[in-house]
Amino acid sequence: MTPRPLVLAVTLALLAGCTVGPDYHGAPVVAEKTLAAGRLPHADPAAASVPAAADWWRGLGDSQLDTLVEAALKDSPDIQTAQARLRQARAGLSSEQAAGRPKVSTNLTAVRLRSPDLSQLTGGDSGGGRGPLQLYLADFDASWELDLFGGTRRAIEAASASAQASSAQLADTQVQLAADVVQAYVSLRDQQARLALVNASADLEAQVVDLTRQRRGRGVASQLQLEQVTTQWQTTQAQRLPLQADIIESLDQLAVLCNLEPGALDSRLAQPADLPKVPASVPVADPAALLKARPDIRAAERQLASSNAQIGEKKADWFPKLSLMGDLGFSAGDPSHLARKDNGTWLLIPRLSWNALDFGRVAASIDSAEGGRDEAQAHYRSVVLGALRDADSALARYGHQRENVVLLRDIEASSGRAASLTRERYDAGTASTLDWLDAERTRFDAEQNRISGDAQLLKDFASLHKALGLGWRPVNG
Repeated sequence: MTPRPLVLAVTLALLAGCTVGPDYHGAPVVAEKTLAAGRLPHADPAAASVPAAADWWRGLGDSQLDTLVEAALKDSPDIQTAQARLRQARAGLSSEQAAGRPKVSTNLTAVRLRSPDLSQLTGGDSGGGRGPLQLYLADFDASWELDLFGGTRRAIEAASASAQASSAQLADTQVQLAADVVQAYVSLRDQQARLALVNASADLEAQVVDLTRQRRGRGVASQLQLEQVTTQWQTTQAQRLPLQADIIESLDQLAVLCNLEPGALDSRLAQPADLPKVPASVPVADPAALLKARPDIRAAERQLASSNAQIGEKKADWFPKLSLMGDLGFSAGDPSHLARKDNGTWLLIPRLSWNALDFGRVAASIDSAEGGRDEAQAHYRSVVLGALRDADSALARYGHQRENVVLLRDIEASSGRAASLTRERYDAGTASTLDWLDAERTRFDAEQNRISGDAQLLKDFASLHKALGLGWRPVNG
């Protein structure tokens, strides 16, 4: 006749297919109208979709920039921090998976015993002490808690989603870092170009000051004219120091992003270079592709899935738990006799436990888990709406800046022609020194604005790819 405990164990084991807690049916639909429209309000309808992961900065055609971005993605402390968190999350998943498997332990013991000589204690003749007694023990213990109601499966589900969220967060760190490096590099080249322009303008104005001083000595120019050209020269010179300080700051920022000490890139990047060139066209993903590709959205969705699974993990504490424990042991006075059948003992214990009266502890933990799920769901909605806002704003800024750069280049060309004509008139004696300086100042301002406009377009280009969640690499393992 089958023992009742074993029947009970088998019956409960049949319930192991049950899994308590709400099943996860995906993230809630957010921004349904935008998704139904199939495009962002300011997206180019003719633009092609971008891939989920792309080294978009290579399209700028600057090898030094490519090297810096690659160094940052490899060595940045932010990347190393995200990688460490991913390893922790994966270790947590492995731990939860191991918790659902049987646990086996082994003990090997050797005992050597000699009893005392009692004759010395009693004064009689007891025959002396017993010779050494040897005993060898081998013991194997096993235990397994059956996952009757799916608590362990829900814990594994939660840990798996958490590890996937950490992987997406690593990808998001890569996205942020790539854009930060590009923008810092563009700032550096912008500042260097404007400093070179200031130096050239200051040199020209210094020549005008000398010329005006000579004319003043001959009585041809007035003291007022000399003061005016001197003031303009000093004003231009005053722009050098802030730009030099900005250059140092940009160099240090790039060094830290690449996990280098401040100043480590000074010699390598101190020589001015042209700004990178923005590609003629920028493909833009539609909202559906954006939701699938952007890493922070994927991370928020995986966090929601993990929070949902944690509810089932807590609900399983309401139900009984069945554990199977077994022991197999051998003992003998000679190690070679340990494996004999008659020297062995075994024990099998099914154990059923049920925390039937917990005064609301399980209910409170379930309520807390449900609150965590609701928080994760609200966070997901916030991340999706914020991503759509970022992408739409970045598209608008980039499109307007492209138009602005065209106007700035037209203004630069026009001011250059005006300065050339004024110089010809000055050489012919039909224009004053102040007329020439005024035309040069206008040309200088126009060129400064054009350089700043090109730099801003590049920064907006980086911001656009950052908003679209591009620049991450798949994580191995």
